[in-house]
Amino acid sequence: MSGGEIIVVVLVILLLFGAKSIPDIARMMGKGMREFKKATNEIQREISDSTGDLRKDFNKISEEVKKEADTIKKQVEDEPAG
Repeated sequence: MSGGEIIVVVLVILLLFGAKSIPDIARMMGKGMREFKKATNEIQREISDSTGDLRKDFNKISEEVKKEADTIKKQVEDEPAG
């Protein structure tokens, strides 16, 4: 938004609600923004927690696969060429 658009929006708000109710409107908007941010942070935390469990499981499986691959590789290398 440009400066002119912001001025027009402010003037429309002044005309619709009056100068006395603007602090109440700003307070309500601030409260709404805080609630929205709080909800967003909570959702991000829940997603992070759930993917953390998946990440742990994936790492465990990955380690097991690497161990098995190393075991097979060692067996192939130790096998006499024939």
